[in-house]
Amino acid sequence: MVPDISTGDRTYGLLNYLYGPGRRDEHITPHLVASWMSELAPDPGRDLAATLKQLTDRLDLPVIALPKNRRPAKHVWHCPVRTAPGDQHLTDAEWAEVARRIVHATGIAEDGDEKACRWVAVRHADDHIHLVATLVREDGRRPRRHEDGIRAQAECRKLEAEFGLQTLNSGDRTAAQRPTSAERSKAERAGRTQPPRETLRTSVRQALAGAADEDEFFRRLAEAGLRVEKRLAPSGDTLGYKVALPGDRNRDGQPVWFSGSKLAPDLSLPKIRQRLEAGTADEEPSPDQRPGERAARPAGARRDATHAAERAVTALGGDDDEGAAAQLVGVGELLDAVAQTSAASTRKELIEAARSFERATRSHTRGEHSDNRAIRSAARGIVRAGNALGKGEDGGTTAMLLSTMVLVTIAAVRWHSARGHAQQAAAARQAAHHLRTAYRSAAAAPMNAMREHGCRLPESVRHRHASTVEVAIPGQADQLLREPGWDALAASLDQAERAGHDPATLLKTAIEWRELDTADSATDVLVWRLRRLGKLPATTDSPRAQEDSRPTKKQSRTPNSQTVDPASRTSSPDPRRRGARR
Repeated sequence: MVPDISTGDRTYGLLNYLYGPGRRDEHITPHLVASWMSELAPDPGRDLAATLKQLTDRLDLPVIALPKNRRPAKHVWHCPVRTAPGDQHLTDAEWAEVARRIVHATGIAEDGDEKACRWVAVRHADDHIHLVATLVREDGRRPRRHEDGIRAQAECRKLEAEFGLQTLNSGDRTAAQRPTSAERSKAERAGRTQPPRETLRTSVRQALAGAADEDEFFRRLAEAGLRVEKRLAPSGDTLGYKVALPGDRNRDGQPVWFSGSKLAPDLSLPKIRQRLEAGTADEEPSPDQRPGERAARPAGARRDATHAAERAVTALGGDDDEGAAAQLVGVGELLDAVAQTSAASTRKELIEAARSFERATRSHTRGEHSDNRAIRSAARGIVRAGNALGKGEDGGTTAMLLSTMVLVTIAAVRWHSARGHAQQAAAARQAAHHLRTAYRSAAAAPMNAMREHGCRLPESVRHRHASTVEVAIPGQADQLLREPGWDALAASLDQAERAGHDPATLLKTAIEWRELDTADSATDVLVWRLRRLGKLPATTDSPRAQEDSRPTKKQSRTPNSQTVDPASRTSSPDPRRRGARR
């Protein structure tokens, strides 16, 4: 059950909408289910003699009784209350109980207070009501409605339990302000897919992702096409900022501005400065960077980011809450960076993942921003490297990074859940869902190429790599060898061996790094870990004849290779052999 409180200045206009047909004729039999006093509140929905003007005048009477200079500028209090999809439909009597308890909890009209505000509850759909009140009491005073939104939420949690409705997550006052119903309606009329507030929040977060300093942040905002206005002190120092979308104007033709703090608590200029002052890590060659590879390329930047994301997983599993909280902020920046530079095939899901995870970056646990310098540096590297292609090495390293990011979000769900952060845990869970979808899209081409490569390996080679897996994971080997990704894992072990690695040692390191229980596909996870640890390409070329690609007895082997030449082995059939997929 979701309440959504806002204020306005036109009682008649709001009632006219509530009793009208709606924008798509969705309003059905509008009528009152409760009011401050039934005998004084005419109901135009049920009484043919009643009019909207009469109901407006009755509600506004305490306001009109005040001298004009004492009337509040926005005297209309509006609170829609909606049940969740799938909930049972409440009766009029049940909705009346909901209405009375919410106006009591919010201070609009407490039980037994004969001088309280006047209010009505209008129902025009099965799943919600609209509470309308005027913010002047019968005695001319204002109601005590401090933190009325929080109190309405708390009362809704009680009502959900009593009426057997879905129990929604409680807030902790760290969420970003949601668009008002007026903002949503305006966006619909303008043909926008989302209200400007949400578009601006995404754009500001993307501009902040990996920014080195304040100047770069403001430059990115301008490059994104936003209107930007700084609030300057007499000395010329910047005190704050606000942004607006081009073309978004109010009834007076002026731009509709949003300050950073109105977009999200952590987007105010002081909070942004705290993050920027910590800086980013010094740029240096990544431990995953292959010889001759420029880190500025999208593929190289994504490899660097995978390493940073793995360290974030470790931090989220530790006991340092402040360090983990800082890592979550860095993970949010990394997601924003990946989303704005991803290929078209994955961009939509990654933008949704970043939007969802944004809620998981904020809680009452405060971290030292210096703890996330490395992951912010990785985000900066991704932005500087530019847009990645959805194919080749770019596509493969994107899949590699997204596989790890799914693990990061799962770790974030566990971290928040253990600390009672219900909304943040739900947000991280939703981000994981979008990341899984994006991963499947990014991984399709490189995994198919690796599977084909694995299917073409000689039987003796496949059998030997299967034995390596059985020794490394005796309890899970059968399951791994039955997964669709087994052929790709065999190809990766074979490439690692040809690159001079001991497959058994490399596989053991990949397995021990992290548990595999939460993975949708353990073989997929191991493939990307092997390729990162072994500095192998994230894609594979078309399969070549094994005689051309594998060393023979007469060829020299690298010192750390311990594999016996396959020609000296007796070939045996592999019961797990998969035919090439078509």
